[in-house]
Amino acid sequence: MDPSKMRLMGLMTILLFLGIASELGSCKVVQFIFGDSLSDVGNNKYLPRSLATANLPWYGIDFGNGLPNGRFTNGRTVADIIGDKTGLPRPPAFLDPSLDEDMILNNGVNYASGGAGILNETGSLFIQRLPFSKQIELFQGTQDLIKNKIGTVEAKNFFEESRYVIAIGSNDFINNYLMPTYRDSWTYNDNSFISYLMTTLEQQLKQLHSLGARKLIVFGLAPMGCIPLQRVLSLTGKCQTRTNKLAVSFNTAAQKLIENLSENLPNASYRFGNAYDVVEDVINNPHKYGFNNSDSPCCSFGRIRPALTCIPASTLCPDRSKYVFWDEYHPSDTANEMMATEIITRLGFLPTNKTSPPSEAPTAAPHSAPAPATATATVPAPAPH
Repeated sequence: MDPSKMRLMGLMTILLFLGIASELGSCKVVQFIFGDSLSDVGNNKYLPRSLATANLPWYGIDFGNGLPNGRFTNGRTVADIIGDKTGLPRPPAFLDPSLDEDMILNNGVNYASGGAGILNETGSLFIQRLPFSKQIELFQGTQDLIKNKIGTVEAKNFFEESRYVIAIGSNDFINNYLMPTYRDSWTYNDNSFISYLMTTLEQQLKQLHSLGARKLIVFGLAPMGCIPLQRVLSLTGKCQTRTNKLAVSFNTAAQKLIENLSENLPNASYRFGNAYDVVEDVINNPHKYGFNNSDSPCCSFGRIRPALTCIPASTLCPDRSKYVFWDEYHPSDTANEMMATEIITRLGFLPTNKTSPPSEAPTAAPHSAPAPATATATVPAPAPH
């Protein structure tokens, strides 16, 4: 062969290789998020009969344009913040009508639903919600869409390289086991109920693994007995000890489960993010962390408690960055950032994609409260934790 042609072919081969390498190197890692209202970014607002929604002011006041966006807080969720700090894009809600294959490939998907639990029966009082098993079913449908878009082999690589976040379990206690209207409350005792949860969770995580989930983190529960609602219901204003003990027992069992699955499932890197102790310390010693209130919600309906949800007629605390809790159930943006930072530090997360935080991130210090709303108040519906 002519030497000049050989050199040309060699050059073309190198260029082709570089192009392929560049293409492979530019693949974007995304995340798929499962959970309850602590991670919901708007799925429930598309469920017309759901009583677990965050569609009214003042939800979202410190996020983007300040309008309600489906998040059950004034700003970002813990998953939002962890993603921002590690270079992962914020996944849109699965039920967002604009969701398509390109959005999934570039941003992942969030399936979290307010009121959801590990158990299908959890949160039934909210009428409509997406239990964890349903979220996994929807994820399986998402996989079919991506396979049709980019092919089976590429889809397999895409899902195995993605990150998976699961933050669920609070409702299985708050809106199931600890409520006498639910059958589980008299069918099980504390130990057998947690065993029931672990057996169910194990099956669900194994199913996710069979669908390609290789890099996964499960968030532990915070001191549930110290959320404002539990304090009000205790009559003494103190944290409910039994509820907190259940959270500790859940975390102990879940961590053991996650470690076992990580050791025994092929190529699994499963982690457990437990920030119970630091959240407990924040609640007991708020001033140590820059807060001045850790026992009542920033958004409240005067002296009428529990109001359960934040509504347009609610009044806001003078400085939202100084309150641990936004409403009767959910942490504030500032508290979520503290928890996210703690989990990142403990698990040693490193940046994933070379991206900047979204431009719609909330302002750093939401200090002043707006004037009271003039909108007509609606009867507050039960809100999930």
